[in-house]
Amino acid sequence: MGLNEKPLSTLHEKSSYNLDDFSVPTGREEKWRFTPLSRLKGLHDGTAEVTGQVVTQAYTPAGVTAEWVGRDDARVGQAYAPTDRVSAQAYNAFEKALVVTVPKEAVPAEPIQIELRGGGTTGVAYGHIVVKVEPMAEAVVVLDHQGSAVYADNVEFVVGDGATLKVVSLQDWADDAVHVSQHHAQLAKDATFRSFVVTLGGDLVRLSPSVSYTGQGGDADLAGVYFVDAGQHLEHRLLVDHSTPNCKSHVDYRGALQGQDAHAVWIGDVIIRVEAEGTDTYELNRNLILTDGARADSVPNLEILTGEVAGAGHASTSGRLDDEHLFYLQARGIPADQARRLVIRGFLGQLVEKISVPELRERVLAKIEAELEK
Repeated sequence: MGLNEKPLSTLHEKSSYNLDDFSVPTGREEKWRFTPLSRLKGLHDGTAEVTGQVVTQAYTPAGVTAEWVGRDDARVGQAYAPTDRVSAQAYNAFEKALVVTVPKEAVPAEPIQIELRGGGTTGVAYGHIVVKVEPMAEAVVVLDHQGSAVYADNVEFVVGDGATLKVVSLQDWADDAVHVSQHHAQLAKDATFRSFVVTLGGDLVRLSPSVSYTGQGGDADLAGVYFVDAGQHLEHRLLVDHSTPNCKSHVDYRGALQGQDAHAVWIGDVIIRVEAEGTDTYELNRNLILTDGARADSVPNLEILTGEVAGAGHASTSGRLDDEHLFYLQARGIPADQARRLVIRGFLGQLVEKISVPELRERVLAKIEAELEK
């Protein structure tokens, strides 16, 4: 399949399954200017040997199928074509894809658990996952990343007519891991998609969630929490492409940063195309910078190509803890350190409470507490 260009928009202009359609990034490109390419360990230029290992296991409730298929399977690449070189490299290099299918009108009693375990950082690994939720079905999927790895993958979420999919993706990598991932959700008529991303571990993590619509009435909610420590680079690049009338999207990502050279990057791109009348969208990013030496780059972009929208807006803030909040708590006898933790816990916890899997929610809260102890 050849190059697909979208000349009407200045955002995300091309997509292709062909690696040669993407030049090797230099760091001067808008898409790559925030990413420290030298820390990608060859994922971006093909120099790394494909000798790494990430073991992927799916645990599915009754009625849900999980199968390993070749790249010639029609379901692979059905919803998404790569939009950058690393994504295209991953698409052309994976050996087998995991396809998880939730049958029509099924409502599994338990979440679908997909565990990814890295086996070390010598050599790179590539992967591909497809989650297909058939019409009127409802499902919860947990992607749990742990261990050490240099890993790039693509994950496709195909949500059928009237179906509902909730996804929690936890990046709980070891300190030396490198992970570059593209998540794409394709929403059919009246489909609902809820994504929650938690990024805590890794040396460099670059995660790109995106959404497209194939029918009216689609509703996407993308939320995320990240905590960046000294030397970490955690990057989230979102795209919501409204090309169908009367669809909704809402984005809310929050992060906290502490330590020298802690670096968070958040890019939020929303396109409302000419044909997407009646779109209702809003995106928000907020960062708490807890110490000197930490840096947050936050760039919301909203490109509107029609005047007939129900609502469209964006906001971004990055700053330190509010002295008034701290004073309020300290004036009531709460020690300064404890007051600081309460404010941070409340700031991130408002979103963490949206995680629909109780044991995972508790695990994330415990991880945040551990970060605050550092």
